[in-house]
Amino acid sequence: MSLVKLMVCVLVVGCTVEADSILIRNATVLTVTKGTIEKGSVLVVDGKISAVGKNISAPAGAIVIDGSDKFLSPGLIDCHSHTAVEGGVNEGSLSDTSMVNILDVIDPMDINIYRALAGGLTVSNVLHGSANAIGGQTIVIKLRWGKPAKDLIFEGAKPGIKFALGENPKRQGYPPDFFSGGQAAERRYPGTRLGVEDEIREDFTQAKIYQAKWKLYKEQTAKGEHPVPPRKDLRLEPLVEVLEGKRYVHAHSYRADEILALIRTADEMGFKIRTFQHVLEGYKVAKEIAAHGAGASTFSDWYGYKYEVVDATPYNAAIMTRKGVIVSLNSDSDELQRHLNWDAAKTIRYGGMTEDQALAMVTINPAKQLGIDDKVGSIEVGKSGDLVLYDKHPLSNYSRVLKVWIDGHEYFDREQDLKDRVQLASQKKALLDKEAAEDAAKRQNGPGGRGPGGKNPATPEKKPDATNPEPPQSESGKQVAR
Repeated sequence: MSLVKLMVCVLVVGCTVEADSILIRNATVLTVTKGTIEKGSVLVVDGKISAVGKNISAPAGAIVIDGSDKFLSPGLIDCHSHTAVEGGVNEGSLSDTSMVNILDVIDPMDINIYRALAGGLTVSNVLHGSANAIGGQTIVIKLRWGKPAKDLIFEGAKPGIKFALGENPKRQGYPPDFFSGGQAAERRYPGTRLGVEDEIREDFTQAKIYQAKWKLYKEQTAKGEHPVPPRKDLRLEPLVEVLEGKRYVHAHSYRADEILALIRTADEMGFKIRTFQHVLEGYKVAKEIAAHGAGASTFSDWYGYKYEVVDATPYNAAIMTRKGVIVSLNSDSDELQRHLNWDAAKTIRYGGMTEDQALAMVTINPAKQLGIDDKVGSIEVGKSGDLVLYDKHPLSNYSRVLKVWIDGHEYFDREQDLKDRVQLASQKKALLDKEAAEDAAKRQNGPGGRGPGGKNPATPEKKPDATNPEPPQSESGKQVAR
């Protein structure tokens, strides 16, 4: 096991504090949907919020947390994440890779899960990348650090699938060196924006034919007939689920014209876009997005990092909100996910959102977009005990996360984390010293006990000559091409 993996294993031991009941009292409770309660209390019993208000008594055996001069919010939710994915997030070989599933590559040991917890994040929508017009299947997870992959899955959350428009999927049609004089890499359809729309339309045309074949088969079977079943197609199965409303579509998008084109294609094919992701020109077509019933999961103030986003504005989230679109702010980043609350605060500066509207963009709004708002996203009785305790208001850039609970279990404690760092640093030093000692012994004795340097004294050292020269070496000792 590598040193990094070993240190991660040490870190996850004892990462949760188990209790049947937890009472956080005397805190400023930011419910998001029911206003703010000064000197309020929240009781969590068996993982669910049991009571919200003032002067709540703690049941016998409950852990009581003093929230005086502190702020309690719902756990933050990221509607666009690639955290906890083992390896690459793109299966870029085909334009439609709907058969692949992020569920198969969830890595519960990804240290970014813990770092996200330290920023107050409790739920992530883990997506396939944007190399395909239709990418892989997606999954919603809870950041239950220290649990196996199967226990990260958000129970009852509807699965999704990733679509992508614009530069990312079309650039596969014109790979590097295609227009240069050398040997070009193999092209992949499509290579244009109009080709991306055609790919989506063609794939859903095939899916509807496939759906009709299975419908006919089931009708014949119900009549007592014995038809040959259609051949199962793992690529078309998820698209049929989209047509039947069993799977959400999350579409990577930037430009207004492409957003409108996908809305028209979806209407033509008979399915809905659940969210437009990034959607940096959404402010131009906000009414159309709202009319379609789609949400918008955008960045707070990203723009200008490539040509198709040059017309973006930090007022995007506020404008779309005022046009009736449910808007969330996402990270698309292992780093940004650690401070989504600060990104939410930017909508107050750029667009004049209220504090509740700003917090909603990283709590209840992404919960609505993922269809889990009956379970998480606000502090209400009956919802999961996913809570974050801050030392200051979460929209302040001076705020720090003190504690994080998921389903009533404590997954992050800043005070304990600071204590653990001393112990972990000592363990790391001991491991590094041991590794250094073993390496020194190997250099001294040589592999196989052959003596210094591992050379056999009976074997003369090979010397380079004009007919058998040694290959040139780089500074790192690796052979280099001539």
